[in-house]
Amino acid sequence: MAELAANFAQVQARIAAAATSCGRDPEEITLIAVTKTWPASDVARLSELGIVDFAENREAETAAKVAECAAAGLSGLVWHFVGQVQTNKARSVAEHVDVVQSVDRERLVDALVAACERAGRSIDVLVQVDLDPAAAEAGFRSRGGALPESVPGLCAAVAVAPGLRLRGLMAVAPLGEDPDPAFARLARCAASVQVAHPAADWISAGMSGDLEAAIAHGATHVRVGSGLLGTRSISR
Repeated sequence: MAELAANFAQVQARIAAAATSCGRDPEEITLIAVTKTWPASDVARLSELGIVDFAENREAETAAKVAECAAAGLSGLVWHFVGQVQTNKARSVAEHVDVVQSVDRERLVDALVAACERAGRSIDVLVQVDLDPAAAEAGFRSRGGALPESVPGLCAAVAVAPGLRLRGLMAVAPLGEDPDPAFARLARCAASVQVAHPAADWISAGMSGDLEAAIAHGATHVRVGSGLLGTRSISR
């Protein structure tokens, strides 16, 4: 608990310093703890420290961890899904999380609509933007997301989809590159989306290594895993 508290304080200080340096209020920025591969007991500890938002990236682990946290009496948590969603896993994801941050194609929109209808609930959605489309074109591994030119149409599809609430955009900076130009592209894309969808004002960007650059370019949500939980191994 002491280790987590110290890490949390350090991340909070980084967020505050980054926000202040670009004239923003640190309270505008939501910290999402990425707890993939870590046990529900760490979710409980981080919750005690005041963290509300948690993210996972695998469907089976998400379902199990959300259920375990609920059984332990943890309430008021907001669960985000940040991994790629297979359409055949959309039902489970939609049943267990509050926010899907990685919508990247219209087939997934349709699958989430059907899943929400079956579950009788609504979820928040972010459209994921591929900030390095040249990598995929060259045969290298992409960080995921819709091509920038596809984003307006995908946002329009989400905006009219029953059971889904369009909240904004999400992206991951390209590997091994300066994140500033990529996050600047994301900011321009987000501004364009907000012209058509003013309420879609979330920008989920920045992780443990690049949250300062993301905040400088308007990130409203940062996703931090190792910065909070470290890199110690876990027995699965």
